[in-house]
Amino acid sequence: MVRQNFVGIVVGTAMQKTVKVRVARQFVHPRVRKIITKHKKFFAHDEKENCSLGDVVKIEACRPLSKMKSFTVVEIIRRAKTWVDPDTNE
Repeated sequence: MVRQNFVGIVVGTAMQKTVKVRVARQFVHPRVRKIITKHKKFFAHDEKENCSLGDVVKIEACRPLSKMKSFTVVEIIRRAKTWVDPDTNE
């Protein structure tokens, strides 16, 4: 049996070992014949807390880990680009 897989962007990392992933899907509207994009947010388990905001990740369905969390992060496809202000001394 094949498990559900999605690719999405990490939009929240405020919780411990949990990330919020925004998954987009596109479909053609049956009457208007226009491409519609819909989004859904999934909570995914991130055991090592490697994910950061803006990362593109692949999530996979697993057994329910909590009331809202039934996905786990399989891999980080692309890291978020971070920009450091050169004027600051950090």
